[in-house]
Amino acid sequence: MNIHEYQAKAVLAKYGVAVPKGHAAFTADEAVEGAKELGGPVWVVKAQIHAGGRGKAGGVKVVKSVDDVRKEAERLLGSILVTHQTGPEGKQVNRLYIEEGSSIERELYLSILVDRATSRVSFIISTEGGMDIEEVAHKTPEKILTFDVDPASGISSFHGRKVAFALGLTGGQVADCVQLIDKLYDAFVSEDMSQLEINPLVVTGEGNLVCLDAKINFDSNALYRHKDIVELRDLTEEDPAEVEASKYDLSYIKLDGKIGCMVNGAGLAMATMDIIKLYGSEPANFLDVGGGATKEKVTAAFKIILSDPNVEGILVNIFGGIMRCDIIAEGVIAAARELALKVPLVVRLEGTNVELGKKIMAESGLPIISADNLADAAEKIVKAVKEAA
Repeated sequence: MNIHEYQAKAVLAKYGVAVPKGHAAFTADEAVEGAKELGGPVWVVKAQIHAGGRGKAGGVKVVKSVDDVRKEAERLLGSILVTHQTGPEGKQVNRLYIEEGSSIERELYLSILVDRATSRVSFIISTEGGMDIEEVAHKTPEKILTFDVDPASGISSFHGRKVAFALGLTGGQVADCVQLIDKLYDAFVSEDMSQLEINPLVVTGEGNLVCLDAKINFDSNALYRHKDIVELRDLTEEDPAEVEASKYDLSYIKLDGKIGCMVNGAGLAMATMDIIKLYGSEPANFLDVGGGATKEKVTAAFKIILSDPNVEGILVNIFGGIMRCDIIAEGVIAAARELALKVPLVVRLEGTNVELGKKIMAESGLPIISADNLADAAEKIVKAVKEAA
């Protein structure tokens, strides 16, 4: 789960991390009031969307008068901001962050994430912070340092010194960096984050370290422990179909293809998407119904798949272990009837009660194409979609 920049800074501030003062604003009047409360002479008006690249897209503006704060707020609120991370459709700006100006001497980069390869928390740092960090990673990877933290020993002061020396910090900045790394690591672990990105981490004109921007992604599987974090969720920033799927505890991610997939198990879902590509088409989604899906849950999954206008066919691939194939069959039939299904449907069932499941589908009177195995299912759905086009 992602949150906005101003929310991320509030989370970090709880752990004593230095961040600029600011106020969230949903209207131009609120932006002006926030600017007046902060005092001048410089303010930064920042669009709040769940995407990077706001600066290059005109979503971050430095202004030197309250009148200009209002002008930029009116320009941004309700506008569509297109960045390299939003795609061509962009994202609508519904809220702003009015922040005090900072005297910037240097821009650095620091992020923390869970490295799946090592199963450890990893730090990524660079002396080249700012808007072009992706280009730095591509063209000069030697300017980026990464290291892991051993979970058995945890964070230590030598980690902070390692970061400080790599970033070229000197004097009292080294001690400040040691404290900063300790606080960020504490926040990362305590709040069950999966990613924390500070870009840029700045050295101010006074020589202080300040987190000028912050992006946080939380582990969704741990949100039950953080009701305060769940309250920060902005549903307007998420795909409506994915929001609907979350209500039924379905793992759904919309893709760009035309064959909808409903599968139980993440690994099997990935394999299903791969084999669809192998047979010459593209998956329209990732959808894992889990191991304990009910008839109602399967029906909801079908509705979500068909809410995508690009879907021209559906492949159901179920391996019944905990999941019973007859329950899947009943859900598929109920959904097909309720939605008056008009696209080809291929179903491959295997496992618990598989024969009963196939019997239920065969006697339904619906044009459901049965498949014997995954390759057979992929071949049949790709062929059916082409013939229906």
